[in-house]
Amino acid sequence: MLVNPAHLHLLLNHVPTVGSVVALGLLLLALVRRDEALKHAGLEVLFAIAVLTLPVYTSGVAAFMEIRNRPDISDQAMRIHQDAALAGFIATELAGFIAWVALWQTRRRGDAAPGVVPATIVMLALALAITGRAANVGGDIRHPEIRPDLQASETAASADQYVAGSISHVMVNSTWVWPLSETIHFLGLSLSFGVLLAVNLRILGVMKQFAFSDVHRLLPWGMLGFGVNLITGMLFFVGQPGQYAASSPFFWKVVFLMIAGANFLYLTVARHLWVDSGLESSPGDKAMAASSIAAWLAVLYAGRMLPFIGNAF
Repeated sequence: MLVNPAHLHLLLNHVPTVGSVVALGLLLLALVRRDEALKHAGLEVLFAIAVLTLPVYTSGVAAFMEIRNRPDISDQAMRIHQDAALAGFIATELAGFIAWVALWQTRRRGDAAPGVVPATIVMLALALAITGRAANVGGDIRHPEIRPDLQASETAASADQYVAGSISHVMVNSTWVWPLSETIHFLGLSLSFGVLLAVNLRILGVMKQFAFSDVHRLLPWGMLGFGVNLITGMLFFVGQPGQYAASSPFFWKVVFLMIAGANFLYLTVARHLWVDSGLESSPGDKAMAASSIAAWLAVLYAGRMLPFIGNAF
């Protein structure tokens, strides 16, 4: 195998920290200059970083599953890193969600509500601090001599004393948490896919009797479904990482989810889509809409194929 999860994680692991620094710099500079265009750029970069953080985290857990039994690796450092990465992932996703709300409000009424952009900056700064700590601890995994208290031990640390291990314990041993999460997951998927299907079909020329701005009002419901899907999906992943880490359908599901996330951003910020001139959408917009629908169908297919192609469960 030319690229294993550890290699992939090494390629991606600086995206959340470096990207967050760039987004934070743009937002702070925009506040100082009172530059709306710069503020929008910072919000868009932050949302993109939130989407890209998904493969960073999942590849990190897959890397953990790949190297955890090596005698030269500090199991304790890996588990501390995993907990910090999980906290950083959550904070980054929250910052990205608030950034999307600011972009959505700007598109709907000309400006974000007071306090939304400052809240984005505060959450982003918190996410950056947490991901910075995760990156620092990640350096201790192969170099336990840096931290004498983290030795590359022959016996693995007890998983239940860490946050990720505790989540896994609840997801696996509870009789109702996993089935309830599955139900909520499919409801969120239906909501998100249904909204994006309606909006993208409108771009493709269906439902021309409705103004695009009216159909566009549904987008927050789609984002709500996307968020619910992300939360429950990560509960499954953290609960049983071994079932997903080496699964090719899961890998492709993450890829197509990123395409869907990019579609959310495009639908939110593209100005020309709001001009209901009666003209046909451009070939580029139609290609984007068709690719979004195809991506969601691929997400559905990959998720359904997990037990068959990916040998999960």
